[in-house]
Amino acid sequence: MNRLVPRSLRARLLLLTAVLLVAGIVVSDAVVTAALSGRLVARVDRQLQPIALAMSVLDPALLDQATDARTRNLTGALDLISELAVAYLGPDGKVVRSAAAGAGRGATPPRFEASLMHADPEVPRVIRGADGSKWRAVVRPRPGRGGVVVVAASLADVDATIGQLRLICLATGLIVVVVLTAVGWLAIRAGLRPLHTIEATANAIAGGDLAHRIPDPGPPNTEVARLTTALNGMLAQIERSFAARAASEERMRRFVADASHELRTPLSGIKGSAELHLMGAAEPDDVHRAMRRIDTEAARLTALVEDLLLLARLDESAAGPVVDPAPMDLRTLAADARHDLHALDPDRPVRLTGPAGADGGFPPVPAEALVLGDEDRLRQVVVNLVGNVHAHTPVTAGVRIGVGRVGDEAVLEVADSGPGLTGEQAERVFERFYRADGSRSRGAGRGAGLGLAIARSLVTAHGGRVELRPTPGGGATFRLCLPWAAEAGKLTEPSQNPGRNGSR
Repeated sequence: MNRLVPRSLRARLLLLTAVLLVAGIVVSDAVVTAALSGRLVARVDRQLQPIALAMSVLDPALLDQATDARTRNLTGALDLISELAVAYLGPDGKVVRSAAAGAGRGATPPRFEASLMHADPEVPRVIRGADGSKWRAVVRPRPGRGGVVVVAASLADVDATIGQLRLICLATGLIVVVVLTAVGWLAIRAGLRPLHTIEATANAIAGGDLAHRIPDPGPPNTEVARLTTALNGMLAQIERSFAARAASEERMRRFVADASHELRTPLSGIKGSAELHLMGAAEPDDVHRAMRRIDTEAARLTALVEDLLLLARLDESAAGPVVDPAPMDLRTLAADARHDLHALDPDRPVRLTGPAGADGGFPPVPAEALVLGDEDRLRQVVVNLVGNVHAHTPVTAGVRIGVGRVGDEAVLEVADSGPGLTGEQAERVFERFYRADGSRSRGAGRGAGLGLAIARSLVTAHGGRVELRPTPGGGATFRLCLPWAAEAGKLTEPSQNPGRNGSR
């Protein structure tokens, strides 16, 4: 059975449409012919009733050859009745007298059976001729004389009319089915054309062309248009996912390569110092230098591994919370950052002010900056920013540390007046293992290039962001922005709670 059903969607739709069309035509033709046949038979009944009434009072002896001519004249005046038969049945059910008249269609007169004596005079009935022809009969009793009169009309004309109608319906139905099937084939072909376009698009994407899209299907708010919009949206999402995956894989490869390089450097120092000792470096000074080198490189290796583990935890949300937020004021971190810079570069000019506005101006004194944050993690961010200034700007370059509120955010910014960053450096400064060289470096430096990457990840974990802006007049400004937290206002002023460097 399944082999008889076409596999093509177009063919199946066309077959289903044709079957439904044929079924509809057949049902409608049957209803029309049945209704017309009923109306024609009812018309015959109405014409038989007065004839039967007249025959019921007529003497049967008058049904001879002379009166037969009158009956022919009577049937000629009637429509739908071409043959008429009359029979008188006696009280015993036997035919007393009968006659037939009309144009005739070769049908034999009906059989007048004795059962007609008991027929309902109000209900016409169908009787059969010897050759099986159908006759419509009306039975009337003969008052005072006994017996009944039966008047029957041949239904040959009615059957001929219905047969001709069926032939017309059949021919018309065949023509309609053929024409509409052809039109349906073209319409279905045009309607399914967008599916071929979708198929071609899918093949192109399977071949690697992720930028390929389904063309505009035409009028909006149609099923095909909505499907096209949904598929194009899905394809765009897939393309972005593949691009993000490729970029992630590239970053991972670069990260692994950079991490391997950074880990190899301290390991090489440790290995070289150990080999020097094992080769018989007997001088105490040599042994001391080797052990100091091992200790230095081990500390560097430990710090690098801790930074990598912290970045891994920040990248992996399933690793659990990295920050433990509590109410705090960023002025504490700003004051500590100023002391740290003085400790690192005693000759560097450092100012503590409010944050810069859109016009570049800033208040001369810091303002409260209330946030919900992990003080240890945010202190690590500020230490990285301060260390960046110390490592990449000359000691004569002044630094301004601004803290306060800007809109709905608490802001802490570290603005230096050093050589600044080039466009490429500004774009990559937060990348892992990226180290700006040239004018921004005061020396060889031994940082792994993870400080700013860690700072950005920690601030992101707090729901904030780190921005890099050029300092008016030259230099770079790193701006830490966190959501304002009014509930942190219960904190005391920084002067009353100076933090770890309050004694300075």
